[in-house]
Amino acid sequence: MSKLTEFKKMHEQNKTILIPTTWDILSAIILEQTGFKAIATASYSIANAFGYNDGERITFENMLYQIKGIVSSVNIPVSADLESGYSENPETVCENIIKVADLGAVGINIEDSYKDKPGMKSKEVQSELISKIRQKLDSNGYKDFYLNARTDTYLQKTDPLEETIEKAKSYADAGATGIFVPGLYKREQIKDVVNSIKVPLHLVSNTNLTNVDELSQLGVKRLSTGPSLSMATIKFMEEKARLMYNDNNVECLYNNNVGIKTKFK
Repeated sequence: MSKLTEFKKMHEQNKTILIPTTWDILSAIILEQTGFKAIATASYSIANAFGYNDGERITFENMLYQIKGIVSSVNIPVSADLESGYSENPETVCENIIKVADLGAVGINIEDSYKDKPGMKSKEVQSELISKIRQKLDSNGYKDFYLNARTDTYLQKTDPLEETIEKAKSYADAGATGIFVPGLYKREQIKDVVNSIKVPLHLVSNTNLTNVDELSQLGVKRLSTGPSLSMATIKFMEEKARLMYNDNNVECLYNNNVGIKTKFK
């Protein structure tokens, strides 16, 4: 079974799959060796690794470089977060996604937020883009490539349920394999979205959304960790750096580094 098929079938199970996010080779290796069956990149975390905030502030070449390193370092499926595609030109977005697929990634997230101005693309404009992406993927031998359409309605609107469902249906009809709705966490609304669409629903964890077993009962097919794992790592390093600096002593480095289990080449 190819990784493309394997990853797609993971979303056909009667349970939620937890897919943690990675930002570099080391984090990818750790997650694979822990036992996770698939991982995903987080644009926010990769941007931070290059010293930038999220929002397509790093170049697509830098993003592609990081994805290549992650995909080539593990044997499990890797899905890539491509924000809005790193271009306002639909043809360039399609070409960028093919470049990611050619690296061996099994899927991408593509969102409907603008990067150069506030707001989101209309349902019609984004659906047309998704259709073009799907056609480009299929014509290049990537029919099983997981096209995860993200809508940012819950991040930008005050009463987004109805619009979310409308967009989700349109994106699915246009060729999206799954729908990703960051910010959605209320249980009744999750059920409303699940029951209204014909493709898998993907959510991202937050303080109100952590229990994978509970999400399985709601019909959610994927939960990712977004940037939370890299943020926890940054927080850990900040605390250690502050202790070293304030105490003029490196004793704090030797409290938690015994028994590292990650194996390297």
